[in-house]
Amino acid sequence: MFIRSLLIALLAQAATAPQQPVTAAPVEVVPGVHLIRTTPMQGRGPDGNTVIFDAPDGLVVVDTGRHTSVTDAILAFAREHKRPIVAIVNTHWHLDHNSGNRRVKAVFPDAKIYTTAAVDRAVGPGGFLDRNLQSTLPMAADASLPAMTKEEIQIFIDTMKAKDSLRADVTLITSSAMKIGGRSFDVHVANDAVTDADVWLYEPSTKIAVIGDIVTVPVPYFETACPDGWKSAMDAVWSTSFDTVIPGHGPAMTRGDFDAYRKGFAPFIDCVRSDAPAAQCSAAWVTATSSLIGDDAARRTAVAQNMDYYVAYLRKTGGKAADCRAK
Repeated sequence: MFIRSLLIALLAQAATAPQQPVTAAPVEVVPGVHLIRTTPMQGRGPDGNTVIFDAPDGLVVVDTGRHTSVTDAILAFAREHKRPIVAIVNTHWHLDHNSGNRRVKAVFPDAKIYTTAAVDRAVGPGGFLDRNLQSTLPMAADASLPAMTKEEIQIFIDTMKAKDSLRADVTLITSSAMKIGGRSFDVHVANDAVTDADVWLYEPSTKIAVIGDIVTVPVPYFETACPDGWKSAMDAVWSTSFDTVIPGHGPAMTRGDFDAYRKGFAPFIDCVRSDAPAAQCSAAWVTATSSLIGDDAARRTAVAQNMDYYVAYLRKTGGKAADCRAK
């Protein structure tokens, strides 16, 4: 998604030479379920986590990242295991989770994309991504920008040129049990949460929940969010019998990890909607999620500064993102 977490970071970055993000080899979380993560880099847009399920009919890929290093890892996994990719599930329309669709579909054109119709609104005229594109296009010709920044802008432009690869082949409307690639999932649609419609999966046989940006460690992204629906989505995840949660960003989590994040979220929103100083709200978040953030002082300060930004952002927009459609 070309929002604060990418755009402002890029404009502030004085990189002199392009560097590619480092994507780790897939790690088996439990038999038949692998996680691909990319190390964040200053000046680069993030890559969401990718999860690959081995299903009877082939591989089910949940989210495809932003950079080619992620899709290279996905395609290499398919080659090494000699299995076709039969389905792509996009948890939401933020481009750090679905920009790789076009590269995966180029190799496996029969792979079906499962997501909601929210992406159609985001890329359509006047939608969030369309607006960002119109404001970003003039930057592409700015010769003074660092090479890394230009690369990130070009990824955004190229993805939007191929925006049909972001749209659903199978549109997910309501929560239901369904088979994808021959494997059984509880597919959940959370309306008015991180975006206007988010998808998360619970796989009963492994007790794994893959939840996209319903959790992003260490900081939640609020630019497209409806905080009340987001809280409800976290409560719905908590009500399942998962043993492991795979968030949109960050390592796999235990129930205790997830609960720490969940219990920090609601008080933060309540604080934002009060008259409390921003630093008080941010400090409460850092304290509540300290088991996830760690003890490094610089990291804790950076998290607090990000949350300070979101206090100001949410207060300016009435306690929810400007694009939140919920009343």
